[in-house]
Amino acid sequence: MGSESKQGEKTRVLVVGATGYIGKSIVRACLAEGHETYVLQRPEIGVDVEKVQLLLSFKKLGARIVEASFSDHQSLVSAVKLVDVVVSAMSGVHIRSHSILFQLKLVEAIKEAGNVKRFLPSEFGMDPPRMGHALPPGRETFDQKMEVRKAIEAAGIQYTYVVGACFAGYMAGGLCQMVALLPPKKKINIYGDGNVKVVFADEDDIAKYTAKTLNDPRTLNKTVSIRPPDNVLTQLELVQIWEKLTGNELEKTNIAAQDFLANIEQMEIPQQAAIGHFYHIFYEGCLTDHEVGEEEEAISLYPEVMYKRMDDYLRMYL
Repeated sequence: MGSESKQGEKTRVLVVGATGYIGKSIVRACLAEGHETYVLQRPEIGVDVEKVQLLLSFKKLGARIVEASFSDHQSLVSAVKLVDVVVSAMSGVHIRSHSILFQLKLVEAIKEAGNVKRFLPSEFGMDPPRMGHALPPGRETFDQKMEVRKAIEAAGIQYTYVVGACFAGYMAGGLCQMVALLPPKKKINIYGDGNVKVVFADEDDIAKYTAKTLNDPRTLNKTVSIRPPDNVLTQLELVQIWEKLTGNELEKTNIAAQDFLANIEQMEIPQQAAIGHFYHIFYEGCLTDHEVGEEEEAISLYPEVMYKRMDDYLRMYL
């Protein structure tokens, strides 16, 4: 089903965090899906020229720019009154601008406006209700996402939560190395025995599934997991894909869990958070340690999306 509702009208979507890492992909995917797409421009943009240029590029593609500020409640109410669906892509990682709780202001505005049919808060990663045991300070991400979910549900706002995958740009490109986004040339650290299953997804594919799910009656008030079967791989399998592409074998060092966590207290908060998240993904297998029903799985819901496989994805780095 495309963007046409019963009356033949397009779904109107507002993307918040549109110039961010996943946000820009979501804007493009919404436009490609035929949604009437609005992007929120906040006064905080100031002289951030890259963000301004991104907004102008969205305008060229047919998006509409709406001005509003998180410090002006009425401006947010006016912005959300323009649309049927609000999608938030605000940053939830400590190495960027951890701003999950700003969404509580969006919840207030949506509640007051009263016209929004669905809200998709910023999720897209590990499923927060499963992460109650997470290590601090990284668990703050999940605690705050849960706080936002509780506020959404308490306000009686309809929702879809999109979860389940590692962003390929952060995780696959560097073959899961903590401090690199490009594949190593000679040596690589392997987490534990390297055999824990992880889910990888191209950011543009995550955005495509998001654009399809946001007005789908089947996903109303549901959690949708992105778990492309061919991209459910162990770290070693990902490394082997790269070795096959390059014809070059990397020298591997296995890092035991206790060594991986050894010096965590001495690190800066963003690094501590990242180590915790890596630990849950690569040692505990938090993305794959539970079943997902077909009706909650993006790939079963939208088989028409030809998602990018990781061998294809890694070719970019050759």
